[in-house]
Amino acid sequence: MLKKNDVEFTYREYRKDPLSVDELKDVLGKLGLSPRDVLRTRDRAVKKAGLTGDESDERLIALMAEHPTLLQRPIGVAGDRAVVGRPPERLLDLL
Repeated sequence: MLKKNDVEFTYREYRKDPLSVDELKDVLGKLGLSPRDVLRTRDRAVKKAGLTGDESDERLIALMAEHPTLLQRPIGVAGDRAVVGRPPERLLDLL
């Protein structure tokens, strides 16, 4: 969709190059969301990590760094703004 609209972007393979704790905090700040807001609750890693729903934000961020599939995606970042691409057309909001 971005290519179709001639939007230049950099894709990051989140499984091979997951976001660090600091990067996650930065992205969450740009999104204006909490870790719970971007948690993929149906991901297999939820069970693997033993999530109960009572985790602190810090714990969720650490788990997202360790298990990147827990994070909703795609996430588009442009400068000091970010959006979760659900639906993908939301990424165009950054233009």
